[in-house]
Amino acid sequence: MTSDEHYLHEQARASRDELLECLRIIARVHDHDVSHETLTAGLPLEEGRLTPAVFTRAAQRAGLSARHTQCRLVQLNEALMPVVLLLEPGRACVLVSLDVKARRAQVIFPELGEASTWVDLDEIQDRYSGKAIYARPTFRYDARGPEVKKQRSRHWFWGVIRENRRLYRDVLLGSVLINLFAVAMPLFVMNVYDRVVPNQATDTLWVLAVGIFVVLCFDLALRLMRNAFVDLAASRADVKLSSSIMSRVLGMRMEERPASTGSFASTLHSFEAVRAFIGSATVVALVDLPFVVLFATIIALIGPPLVIPIVVGIIFVFLYALAAQSKLHELSETTWRAGAQRNATLVESLGNLETVKALRAEGRIQSLWEKTTAFLSRTSAQLRLISSSVSSVALWAQHTVAVAVIVIGVYMIIDQNLTQGGLIAAYLLSSRAMAPVSQAAALLAQYHQSSTALSSLNGVMNKEVERPEGKEWISRPVVNGDIDINRLTMRYPDDSRDALRDVSLKIQAGEKVAILGRVGSGKSTLNKVLLGLYQPASGAVSVDGVDIRQFDPIQLRRHIGYVPQDVSLFYGSLRDNIVAGGGSDGVTDDALLQALKIGGMEEFVNGHPQGVDLPVGERGEMLSGGQRQEVAIARAVVHDPRILLLDEPTSAMDHTSEESFKSRLTEFAQSRTLIVVTHRTSLLSLVDRIVVIDAGKVVADGPKDKVVEALRSGQIGRAGS
Repeated sequence: MTSDEHYLHEQARASRDELLECLRIIARVHDHDVSHETLTAGLPLEEGRLTPAVFTRAAQRAGLSARHTQCRLVQLNEALMPVVLLLEPGRACVLVSLDVKARRAQVIFPELGEASTWVDLDEIQDRYSGKAIYARPTFRYDARGPEVKKQRSRHWFWGVIRENRRLYRDVLLGSVLINLFAVAMPLFVMNVYDRVVPNQATDTLWVLAVGIFVVLCFDLALRLMRNAFVDLAASRADVKLSSSIMSRVLGMRMEERPASTGSFASTLHSFEAVRAFIGSATVVALVDLPFVVLFATIIALIGPPLVIPIVVGIIFVFLYALAAQSKLHELSETTWRAGAQRNATLVESLGNLETVKALRAEGRIQSLWEKTTAFLSRTSAQLRLISSSVSSVALWAQHTVAVAVIVIGVYMIIDQNLTQGGLIAAYLLSSRAMAPVSQAAALLAQYHQSSTALSSLNGVMNKEVERPEGKEWISRPVVNGDIDINRLTMRYPDDSRDALRDVSLKIQAGEKVAILGRVGSGKSTLNKVLLGLYQPASGAVSVDGVDIRQFDPIQLRRHIGYVPQDVSLFYGSLRDNIVAGGGSDGVTDDALLQALKIGGMEEFVNGHPQGVDLPVGERGEMLSGGQRQEVAIARAVVHDPRILLLDEPTSAMDHTSEESFKSRLTEFAQSRTLIVVTHRTSLLSLVDRIVVIDAGKVVADGPKDKVVEALRSGQIGRAGS
């Protein structure tokens, strides 16, 4: 497939995604031309297509702000056109304008390009689903706009919580009514004891009973609605926050990658503590807390001395809770760190279980696990003890306050300053006043766990990403394959030495180059820099004369087929692993079969009853090392890249398989740029030029025959320090 044919194929594939094409049309109307890869990279597409649910996130990448609406066609705001109309499932178009008097609409159908056409209004109305999406450009300040007030960036967590402020407003309103209704029961009891019983006024009793029953029904309805609203807000926040965290993890720069996968996974799992804290129990307890003042005031109106035990009880509970703060915070952090370390041990052991068994290292791993578990158990027990003590003390204070209210009330009754009904009402209100205080105190331990989790997640969300928001990329749907490396220096994080030092290379489109060198000389590092996985400390890498930092990383890697030295496969089928980078919708069966043939898996797949749908297992454990390498080759070529980076592509193959692969690759790579990193001299027949790297520096570069002869004669030495 030629470059032009590939470009046309991509355009045809994109046109089938009508919603995505509608977004591009509107973006171009507002002078924002963005590639398909940039708009959809990393988004959860369905069958390779954009969905209305993720349209807003894709629009942000085009510098647009999108909002969904549901209304009749003639009710759409003409000032906000063009607007995306959602038609029957999977179909969409762009509405440019409406002429209601003439009963016609100007629309752009994605399959017809960008040309607009007038259609009958009734015709488009019949196909219209009733849902549309407004998309308008987002205004951005440039450097010339003076900053009057320091602009605070939107926090990834609190910003999402703030989006649900209307729901929380309704929750607050419901809580006000619920707490007002709570006063009804004590007043009902007080009136029954003070007025109904002495006067035997049964008619009044029934009136009061009916009234309190109505209040209780409203109270039940409001409680159910309040909990539903809180859970709805928490659910919305959970989905959006989880998506943001995963997007940040997948988009982080390789320099920001954590040292331990297990510990990092534990950090991400700690979001569960944050999610639990923003649930209904927490929100309801905090919302009810201010109404303690209301209940205390009513008790004071019934009998001023009765409020004294409540005030003392509230102060006592909060003082005890505050005294436990520092220890709770310390234990929460210790527990989190120990848990992360234990999880790191578990993940590392499972990932290398075969090696652990082969080296008979079970005892060392078991010892490390038991020591960490014992420490975590002791720390967790201390945390639970202090946490439960706060709850227990709060409950004790609640009962003690109730007893004190009764004792004081009895003396007031003897002095004829209080009625029996008033005492019972004050007792009920005292329990109601102390309950939110007890709940708030009990939440302190959970707060510290959530606070620790949120702090660790803040560290994740503050990591630099490959595709920062607002960054504009150059679009290059087709490249020739010219590579220019100019004085490139690169160092890995936390490494004291340069992996590459002042490397300069020019590789012409279609050239075949081998990279040779000792172990750890920087050969594989060069491939990773070419892929844009790591950023150079100095120097630049260009493809077709354009610095690769101007490319969208997704589009850059679309043009490069990469076979890593250590092949990693995903759980799923063979097909899933080969088309992993582009989605099955973008790969034809012919392209898939061609990739299998080049990789050397054609015979194996044809002879297997499940074919390309055969499962490969987790990390490809159901395949041999050579087969995993063949899968890696197949997925490197399936998208027809112009540049091939092969890092020891035949290290797990036998001689026959390697010779067969070389023959197929020679034919496939005729017009493509090929860079092969290898220690095998047998692969040198694929190339015309050899580059030798030592200690991160180029020590030799020239035609294959001359460099091979120089290596044999010892004319090429090691790089100086």
